[in-house]
Amino acid sequence: MNSIQNTFNLDGKVAIITGSSKGIGKSIAQGLAEQGATVVISSRSQDAVDEVVREFKDAGLKAVGIACHIGQSDQREALVKQVIDQCGGIDILVNNAAINPVFGPLEDAEEGIFDKIMDVNVKAPWILSNLILPSMKQRGGGSIINIASVEALHPGAGLGLYSTSKAALLMLTKNQAKEWGQYGIRANVVCPGLIKTKFSAALWQNEKLLNKIEKTLPAARMGMPDEMAGLVSLLASDAGAYMTGGVYNADGGYMIAG
Repeated sequence: MNSIQNTFNLDGKVAIITGSSKGIGKSIAQGLAEQGATVVISSRSQDAVDEVVREFKDAGLKAVGIACHIGQSDQREALVKQVIDQCGGIDILVNNAAINPVFGPLEDAEEGIFDKIMDVNVKAPWILSNLILPSMKQRGGGSIINIASVEALHPGAGLGLYSTSKAALLMLTKNQAKEWGQYGIRANVVCPGLIKTKFSAALWQNEKLLNKIEKTLPAARMGMPDEMAGLVSLLASDAGAYMTGGVYNADGGYMIAG
C-alpha cells in the first residue's frame, strides 16, 4: 500500500516560484523545499533573491536564486534557460508574481496601467508556462499552479483591473489543464483571500477596514502567507495527482461570507 505521506515527497523535483523573495511566494517556496524540491527563488532583485537562498540553505533546503522581471521577455527566457542548465529541467511552476499599481474606479485608470497589469498578471504566466512546456513534456509531466485571488471570483471595491486580470488567469489555467493533460501536465489555480503581506498592506494596515473585513469572515481573521503553502504542496505533488483544472479558494470563508 502506498503511504499517503510519501505522495507529498518532492525529492528530485525542480520548482520555479515567481515573486518568491517575500510574502506568499516565499512561503510557497519554503513549503515545496521542505518536501524535498529544489526551489528556484525568483524576483526582480538579485540581492533579495540571494538573501532568501542563503536563509533556505542555512535551514538545509535546496535553493537556487535567479532574478527575473517576469514582464520582460528576454528575462523570462533567460530564467527558464538558466534553470534547465543548472537543474536539468522543470517539474513545477508556480506563477505567483503579480502587480496591482492602482486602487480606485475603473474609469480613472489609464490605458498604460491596464497594459502593465495584463502584461504581468496574465501574459507573463501564459508565456512562462509555454517556455517550460518542452521541459515538462520531456520529463513526462509536471504541475503548474497559478496564484490568482478571490478578486477573480467576486468583485471587490477599487480593484477592477486587478480582478479582471485574475479572472483571465483562471481561464488560462483551465485551458492549460485541458490542452496539456495529454502530456501528464496538471494546471490548477489557487485563490487566496486577504493575506498579511506587503502586497495587501493598504487593506490590513487600515484598522477600521480590517475589523470590518474580519467581522464578515467565518474564520474571523486574515490569513498568513504560510497558510498558502500546504495547498500548493498538495497541488504540486503526487498527493494531488488527480487534481487538474481546479480553482481552490484559501480565503477564510470570504466567498461564503454574507
